[in-house]
Amino acid sequence: MTGAALPSTGAQAMLWLEALAPSGVRLGLDRVHAALRAVKSPERDYPAVHVAGTNGKGSTCAFIAACLSAQGYRVGLYTSPHLVRVNERFKVNGQDISDALLGQRLLEVLELYPEAAADPPPLTYFEAGTVAALWHFSREQVDVAVLETGLGGRLDATAAARPLVTAVTPVSFDHMDYLGHTLSAIAGEKAGIFKAGVPAVSARQPPEVLAVLERVAREVGAPFFLEGRDFLLVPEAGEGAKTFHYRGLKSALPKLWPGLPGGHQVQNAAVALACLELLGDRGLPVAPAHAREGLAGAEWPGRLETLDGRPPVVLDGAHNPAAVETLVAALATLYPGRRVHLVFGVLADKDRRPMLRTLLPVCASAHLSPLPSMRSLAPDRYLAEARELCPKAFACASVREALDGAVAAAGAGDLVLCAGSLFLVGQVKRLVEEGWKRAPGPLD
Repeated sequence: MTGAALPSTGAQAMLWLEALAPSGVRLGLDRVHAALRAVKSPERDYPAVHVAGTNGKGSTCAFIAACLSAQGYRVGLYTSPHLVRVNERFKVNGQDISDALLGQRLLEVLELYPEAAADPPPLTYFEAGTVAALWHFSREQVDVAVLETGLGGRLDATAAARPLVTAVTPVSFDHMDYLGHTLSAIAGEKAGIFKAGVPAVSARQPPEVLAVLERVAREVGAPFFLEGRDFLLVPEAGEGAKTFHYRGLKSALPKLWPGLPGGHQVQNAAVALACLELLGDRGLPVAPAHAREGLAGAEWPGRLETLDGRPPVVLDGAHNPAAVETLVAALATLYPGRRVHLVFGVLADKDRRPMLRTLLPVCASAHLSPLPSMRSLAPDRYLAEARELCPKAFACASVREALDGAVAAAGAGDLVLCAGSLFLVGQVKRLVEEGWKRAPGPLD
């Protein structure tokens, strides 16, 4: 390992972080623990809520953070991946960190841990970001941090934190090359965030997942609470009711409305509320009015996010089979009877075939796009199988071409759906920020 010149400005520090992006995944905690010791163990300065799972963990974190912020706490939120800018990963009370402050925080970390700038780098992109986030939340004197795992849980960099409560959202197949090829193996990695004496909350799970979660909780001595058995959200009685009633561990809350769209968000909200109840027992109470306010006001971009216009463009980061099934069910409820024109991109290491089998038969057209990632799967590689499921499937040269094609194909009352990868969603959002406009068509 050789030394390298340390960045001297915030802008250089951000370039240093960005240069780590191709570092990939290296599971393990030794490197992060060494870095955190060098920067004075900032993770010890505040309690945390630690959330793992395959789908829904980001939304669950958003709900928890919004409710805690509504109560008046100073709340750090660390999530991944980002959609457009890395700043999105570092939030305090809902606000992204600025470029200037992120650069400053990175310089502070590098001053205390100059080895981070060595060649080859000792930390991956995600590990360096996690250390910077934990340091940032300490400097910002947050009352609590909400942390989303990046991959798995047991060996994820976020596992260096010291949580008051842990949670596992629905577990399904994803990242099998790293986490295992059975649901039991994947569940074991997720359950690795459980700690002795720290309450663990779980969404409803497949039987083989639940068996592993309960076993690990017993082995480490973590009190275990399960959706549907210990807590749940149910629709309010009455024809046409759109609110929900929370039946919790100790309390009940009527007339709640989760602000994130899609029926699956009810489950994420239930897990969030159970976490909040347990935080209340551990010195961070949230009043019912503030829980209601936080649930209703939570924001989580790129998950059934609608860009208004003609046609509307719906963005969803569904990137594994279970998430795509949830997406299709949500579209049937939110947009019944609407013809869907799909913009789809997928990474080569994802299980695309069940995703295509679920999505394409409900689409009037499909516009396949490459992604801004070295792991992107070229549309030509799977165009033939896509056309077997949706005859009007096309291979496009870019996200912009795919988006323009889907919009041009849409008729009155139709919608455009962008799904398959968060890289795709981020690129569409970037195009909109840069001024992309729907091309004039039959609706104009």
